[in-house]
Amino acid sequence: MVDTELCYMPATEVMKRFRERTLSPVEYVNALISRHEDVEPRINATTHTFHDRALDQAREAETRFMRAGSRIRRLEGLPVMIKDLHAVKGHITSQSCRIFANHRDTHSLPTVDRLLRAGAILFARSASSELGIATVCHSTQWGVTRNPWNLAMSPGGSSGGSGAALAAGMTPLADGSDYGGSIRVPASACGVFGYKPPYGRNPQDTPGSFDSYCHYGPMTRAVSDGAAMQNVMSGQHRDDLTSLPGRVVVPDKPDSIRGWKIALSIDLGYKHVDPEVERMTRRAAAVFRDLGCEVDEVDLDWTSSSVVPWEIQSKAGVAQSLAPHLMQWRYEILADSVRDAEQGMAYSARDLFATHAIRAEMWLKLSPVMKRYNVMICPTLGVPSVAADHSIFESRMKINGHPVDPYMGWCLTYPFNALSQLPVASVPSGFAANGVPTGMQIVGRPFDDISVFRAALAFEEAQPWFSRDMPKPQFRDPKA
Repeated sequence: MVDTELCYMPATEVMKRFRERTLSPVEYVNALISRHEDVEPRINATTHTFHDRALDQAREAETRFMRAGSRIRRLEGLPVMIKDLHAVKGHITSQSCRIFANHRDTHSLPTVDRLLRAGAILFARSASSELGIATVCHSTQWGVTRNPWNLAMSPGGSSGGSGAALAAGMTPLADGSDYGGSIRVPASACGVFGYKPPYGRNPQDTPGSFDSYCHYGPMTRAVSDGAAMQNVMSGQHRDDLTSLPGRVVVPDKPDSIRGWKIALSIDLGYKHVDPEVERMTRRAAAVFRDLGCEVDEVDLDWTSSSVVPWEIQSKAGVAQSLAPHLMQWRYEILADSVRDAEQGMAYSARDLFATHAIRAEMWLKLSPVMKRYNVMICPTLGVPSVAADHSIFESRMKINGHPVDPYMGWCLTYPFNALSQLPVASVPSGFAANGVPTGMQIVGRPFDDISVFRAALAFEEAQPWFSRDMPKPQFRDPKA
């Protein structure tokens, strides 16, 4: 029988029990393996698994904890899921795409390398949308990943496997990458914590390190666990010229934020937001008021042109990586992936450079707000989620009766990739009537990671999620 409470225990508590020798790393990994075998067939959150090797590493970790004088690393014995888009030396990274089904890495992504060197155990690879393109999680290589709260719905993308696995109690730690919300979208839809660090805080792989839209960050159930991961992943790296010098250690325990000024935007000035999402966001704002914060609603005066920089950058990037393979692989990958690449091929260098003016205008409108307030809060998504088989081009969507783009029209995440120096977390804000969580973004001032974590920790303490008394996913299937 699976020990569900053990599977949902915060990683910081697991480490404490490892040190006290009241919990064995082997016992813990065995519990997660049992949980994986029980729930994975229902949600399809993983690609490759490494259970036997994980048990061997858990035995090694157990020996470290038992041996007096052993150096205990920061994540010793904690299983982690690594997104099947991120390089792990010696392992297949398929990018959830048939083109790369047998691609084996010769090196590890810097953040992945740091997690593993800190003692984390590679437990499994988490499913991604194909090539990390979509805001949902399905591919021709691995199929459809489903939301454990409601199997008809998507866990979001592209790091959907990470979000679904965390919500399902299959792992305490997972990593993600975020180009337009690929950490925050699944964090919101799955009711977990996700963090997009400011550009340069966490090192990236070359040559992608020169792309300021891309970020690698932690996904966890508890904010303190996200802090533990972030403090391992961050810091300058010799191979990434854009990585920032100096160490920023984010807090892992709540502290008072009484007296803080918090800006609230429900729609970023131009987005349509579902009434349930708005209600949960306003309820979250009331929690901050109860914590002694001043919360003011603000008008950002952004417009729908805010999507243009992300759209051009993202689709041009897909075209650059996918175009050489289209002749051979067009009919072996998703039609959405092909269409994204073909649209990207139509953009020019002039189009790309024109986006800089839009990004500058966005910051000129947001900057006065961030100067007056410690952080800003807003919904992560305009709806709780979309259907598991949602097409980013072919599906038809309306929010409050207004047609919206099925690709990014329901996401409030991508502007903060265009303004990449802003740290942003997504935290759970509540639940919709269909059982799917809703999420709230906490947006910090440029490079102010600490304030984002302080706000997230304080909010979690006041309105906990995944605590012993809170509901867990029931894998509801509306079709059953």
